[in-house]
Amino acid sequence: MFRRIHFYRELASTNTTAYELALAGAEEGVVVIADAQSQGRGRLNRAWHSPPGKNIYVSFILKPAMAAHQAPQLTLAAGVAVAEVVSQYCPGRVQIKWPNDIQVGGRKISGILSEVKAHASYVDFIILGIGINVNMDREDFPPELHHTATSLKMETKKDSCRLTLLSELFFAWDKWYETILKNGFKSIKDPFLSYAPIIGKMIQVTFRHEVLRGQVIDIDDQGTLWIKNERGEKVQITAGDMEFENT
Repeated sequence: MFRRIHFYRELASTNTTAYELALAGAEEGVVVIADAQSQGRGRLNRAWHSPPGKNIYVSFILKPAMAAHQAPQLTLAAGVAVAEVVSQYCPGRVQIKWPNDIQVGGRKISGILSEVKAHASYVDFIILGIGINVNMDREDFPPELHHTATSLKMETKKDSCRLTLLSELFFAWDKWYETILKNGFKSIKDPFLSYAPIIGKMIQVTFRHEVLRGQVIDIDDQGTLWIKNERGEKVQITAGDMEFENT
């Protein structure tokens, strides 16, 4: 599906450039890659450390025929694709932290940022941005990330070829994107849960200054998280920052 690739030595953000290209009429399958980002960002406008020559920063222009409320499912599908690729380098150690962080040994190695432009209730386009820490050493990260971030190099003790990793990511994402478009989230639910063993766990989710706590009871066929709160009520969660609670 990847018809055209735009490569830049440095961008403010691959998502921003991809969004501008989509507004200008770029077709589905256009990909934006940068060697470095000066204003890389993750969810909630958090900065994404993006030095040159080290990592993968890539954004895909997607134009799926789906309702706007279904768009978050693509973030979950992308998580499966990234986890699958990273697992080739770190077998048995990769987990998805709902909804969009990929971790190895509890430390973040990849993040996913989706941005949606919708007309009425249907999607015009989605920009799917993926960042993967590849050849970073501990000292390459800002001090505040030393205990929460990692890279393939740190986990495998060797450099990895970014071009090979990109190729593997393209194949994995193409497969899972096609799967979810044809059969919906229910077709990737089990693979997602295999990387995100969250059912039955006590969690805390923060969204827009509201904090929800409870036990995860399900992820439904729409990709929505359901918890049972402290009052025994079932609560639906579609977004937020999730942390496991000690029990």
